[in-house]
Amino acid sequence: MTRVVYVNGRYLPYAEAGVHVEDRGFQFADAIYEVCEVNGGRLVDETRHMDRLERSLGELRIPLPMSRRALGLILRKVIRRNRVETGLVYLQVTRGAAPRDFPFPAAGTTNPTLVCLARRVDGAKREARAEGGIAVKTMPDIRWGRCDIKTVMLLPAVLAKEAAAADGAQEAWLVDSDGFITEGASSNAWIVDKAGTLITRPTGNAILPGVTRRSLLDVLSRENIPLVERPFSVDEAISAREAFITSASGTVMPVVRINGVSIGNGYPGDLTRRLRSKFHQAVEFSR
Repeated sequence: MTRVVYVNGRYLPYAEAGVHVEDRGFQFADAIYEVCEVNGGRLVDETRHMDRLERSLGELRIPLPMSRRALGLILRKVIRRNRVETGLVYLQVTRGAAPRDFPFPAAGTTNPTLVCLARRVDGAKREARAEGGIAVKTMPDIRWGRCDIKTVMLLPAVLAKEAAAADGAQEAWLVDSDGFITEGASSNAWIVDKAGTLITRPTGNAILPGVTRRSLLDVLSRENIPLVERPFSVDEAISAREAFITSASGTVMPVVRINGVSIGNGYPGDLTRRLRSKFHQAVEFSR
């Protein structure tokens, strides 16, 4: 449970933390966020997360609220104050508070809102889930056309996750108008086809450039594992030998059922297990 939250220069008890009622993140989803894994009290892939944060902010013309070094200090203080050894740290930047109107406020009239919180994750439960694998449900991708920007505009993902949960699945895989899987509601999607080829969709406006995805590419390079970056269909996924997702919250998480159909033999595949075991050997750790 989060005990201390950073909001605009103050470290506050969870129950007392809040933002202005006319904050544009609250009213328009005019905001960017990042989620970093915390492993052994250390930030995982901080540099790549900060790179993506800056890029997303730039795409929406929201200024970076402070230097990257200062942001890093806040992340670390929030992790320490919440005594998180294994878990996640969440950072959100909004355009700030202004009288409700659709156009951007005039330059210099608002200051970005910055929120940061950290939460523990039960590592044993996460490993147990990885041992058994998860189920996913496919859903139409109804999101906007710039999914490469990590905005807080997550209602389509919420609806997809809710539908997946109602069907006994732990993640939703989103399907575009051509019948190809784009990505998970909160993850990137991967399969190993019948021939043993590892496949994932290439980055672009249709998917988020996942930091965990990028670090897994480093693992593939180290292990000399070839990868084909192309869209794949729902039928291809269901008939695959293996499937998995990547995310900061689960690293490499095996998928063993899609739409109720077992993938491969219904257990996490050998390549998926190998990649999960090697993942943290290729990431950046920082305290």
